[in-house]
Amino acid sequence: MKPVILYEDTDLIFIDKPAGLLAIPDRFDPALPSARGFLEKKTGEKIFVVHRIDRETSGCMVFAKNEAAHRHLSLQFQEHIAGKFYVGLVHGRLAEEAGTIDAPIIEHPTQAGRMAVAKKGKASHTDYRVVEQWPLHALVQFRIFTGRTHQIRVHMQSIGHPLLCDPIYGDGKPFFLSSVKRKFNLAKHEEAERPLLSRLALHSYRLVVEAPGGEEISVEAPLPKDLNAVVQQLRKWT
Repeated sequence: MKPVILYEDTDLIFIDKPAGLLAIPDRFDPALPSARGFLEKKTGEKIFVVHRIDRETSGCMVFAKNEAAHRHLSLQFQEHIAGKFYVGLVHGRLAEEAGTIDAPIIEHPTQAGRMAVAKKGKASHTDYRVVEQWPLHALVQFRIFTGRTHQIRVHMQSIGHPLLCDPIYGDGKPFFLSSVKRKFNLAKHEEAERPLLSRLALHSYRLVVEAPGGEEISVEAPLPKDLNAVVQQLRKWT
């Protein structure tokens, strides 16, 4: 549950956040571990939040180490200048291997914590490209130009391809090897099959920002073991 520092200088710090770790402290339970809390403890400095990703999403995040850097980076996210790239596993084969989803997003009128596509929502722009696909699943890269809550999850559900293991916009079911491997048998010492993946299949793999000094910084986080395991088994058995 500890983030990995990918890049650090006097102004900013990039991490690879593991799935399940909060990006920032929980306002109702500040004692819960968070990426910001980890960095403040490790560096002994105040860390400034620039953006967030969902708790169950893994991957790249950037934090600022001083107020000037915080203003500089925050503006890039507010103005949709920062490059935000994700990769995820979705249900089904996509008919179009690349495309753009321009669908406004709004808070769901009756379900708290859920977002929805609606004409009266805020403008939301997602580009996608299929990396690889199989009969029932696809590995897809995304670039988001806006930063709406659950944007990729909502957009992919809106076109009929929700992310694997998404409890809000998909079926929320874990991914088991038995679902793709024929003649699957449990190991002798196992009483029940363990899932290969049981969390949201979304990873922030690359962030691109302009540093306070003007230079472009691009940082990548490798595909985590759980998502990579699913990809390898899909390649092998489907």
